[in-house]
Amino acid sequence: LTPYFTQSTSPSASEAFPGGRTLVEKGLRKQGVPREATKITLSSLAKGSLKQYTCELKLWWEFCQRNGHNCLDFTVQNILTFLSCRFHQGASYNTLNTCRSALALLLSPEVGKDHRIKRFLRGVYRIKPSKPKYDVTWDPAVVLDYFERLGANQELSLELITRKLATLMALVTAHRVQTLAAIRINNILFSAEGVEIRIPDVIKTSGPHKFQPLLRLPKFKKKPLLCVVSTLSCYLERTELLRSSGETRLFLTHRKPFHPASTQSLSRWIKMVLAESGVDTSIYTAHSTRHAATSAAARKGISLDLIRKTAGWSATSRVFATFYNKPLIHKEIFANAVLT
Repeated sequence: LTPYFTQSTSPSASEAFPGGRTLVEKGLRKQGVPREATKITLSSLAKGSLKQYTCELKLWWEFCQRNGHNCLDFTVQNILTFLSCRFHQGASYNTLNTCRSALALLLSPEVGKDHRIKRFLRGVYRIKPSKPKYDVTWDPAVVLDYFERLGANQELSLELITRKLATLMALVTAHRVQTLAAIRINNILFSAEGVEIRIPDVIKTSGPHKFQPLLRLPKFKKKPLLCVVSTLSCYLERTELLRSSGETRLFLTHRKPFHPASTQSLSRWIKMVLAESGVDTSIYTAHSTRHAATSAAARKGISLDLIRKTAGWSATSRVFATFYNKPLIHKEIFANAVLT
């Protein structure tokens, strides 16, 4: 066996990698899934998951080609050798778990159940335990202060009000940018108290017997410059004539030709706001708004149950306690703010 390889290494055989989707289709067929059912079965995978799996499946394909194995055969020895190679390359515990999931989809669910593979991954965790992305988080107050300095919504450029709305909604809902990108104007309902936004699209947290997100945004009359409802209303007025016929996505790109904003665009806009506010974006990404918002809510005494519901976590989820509930970067600043 060839124990080590790099991602740039080409397999010795001439046959090219067919792509993750095609390879998984072949694997499902070998596992007994009828041809007419394979595409429906593959629909169970989110695009992001398939993209992650494809990276690992390509490496598995190359490993098997170089060592003369059939990449559709479930052999524990070959899988453990492959996982060991990935470990010595520097793959993390989480990456190896993704790899195991990809191989379980391709070869057999037994990949995830085999006691030898499970024991191997426990060893990986002992040697290289996974850690939360952030040990501390930033204070949302720095971003809110920045928004107040910008002035009234009516005086902002389309680019600035777009960035402001995206960031405010990320903070007050604690949802992913995927959820924000899925908002449609026909699902926005204004009332005297604020706004309700329904998200019927399939997102990361969607599943059988799970409720779809319902975002409730109250009016914030104490500080009008920070009111997400008035910012949303102003943004809708500004973009009304920019929308092509039938276009219902809330967020549009702010340059011609105006079209629905992608999750990547929303992430980039939020990150720009963080940078302009003074948050270190070499450390913190747009997704860190979830850490900052939920941690701030916990510090203010909001119940864990309400934080989970707002952010879209299940009642039994330990994601917040494990990965999101972080202290501020400068704890003394927060303490002084409380005392003064």
